[in-house]
Amino acid sequence: MKKLSCIIVDDEPVARKILHEFVEKVPFMELQGKFESAMKAEIFLKNNETDVIFLDIQMPKVSGLELLQKLNVESLVILTTAFPQYALEGYELDIIDYLLKPFAFNRFLKAVQKAKDYYQMKYMSAGMLQQQSYIFIKSEKRIEKIELNDILYAESVGNYVSIYTENKKLLAYLTMKSLESQLPLNGFIKIHQSYLVNCAKIDAIEGNEIKVGSKSLPISRNYRDLVMKIVNQRLLKR
Repeated sequence: MKKLSCIIVDDEPVARKILHEFVEKVPFMELQGKFESAMKAEIFLKNNETDVIFLDIQMPKVSGLELLQKLNVESLVILTTAFPQYALEGYELDIIDYLLKPFAFNRFLKAVQKAKDYYQMKYMSAGMLQQQSYIFIKSEKRIEKIELNDILYAESVGNYVSIYTENKKLLAYLTMKSLESQLPLNGFIKIHQSYLVNCAKIDAIEGNEIKVGSKSLPISRNYRDLVMKIVNQRLLKR
């Protein structure tokens, strides 16, 4: 995967410095520029593309939220602010995550990992992964061929993964990470550390649960924003 390009938009020099240092610690991130005002960032974005924008909310003249409302770009936005009351408004503008100052590197890393996951889901799979219609997995003493269209969801159970299809359940000796690496990213979505769902099989989303047939699967707090962003993106394309 190519590095994710990013810019930092914050009127506080210390905040820009911290974000710059954090970005440099992440191997898959690449900083394109730092801007102390929304207006300067807007000028840059009119002539350049970037994958991720780290955006402060409260800035002189033009706020981060006002810039978001004006922008017509597909960049993933991570808000950075000391004011939690703006979180809801930010999510309504379709941001990928919200970092409340002061935040530690671990929290920053979680946000950029979420951006990376979404980027791969949306952009990389179509161009860089060949579409496949089936996979092979080892279940008990057999190697089973599974049509991807038949998979409803997968559940991690220790060192095994239970794969549920329309007609059967298979217990495979592999990890969830190993299963994910075999699947086309644009067709499956991780909703929980233990659950992976076929997007085409989702019947409904109610609260923090996804309905797949008669089964209700939990959406964890860490994955909810990403799940909703991907689902909303698919709705827009219909």
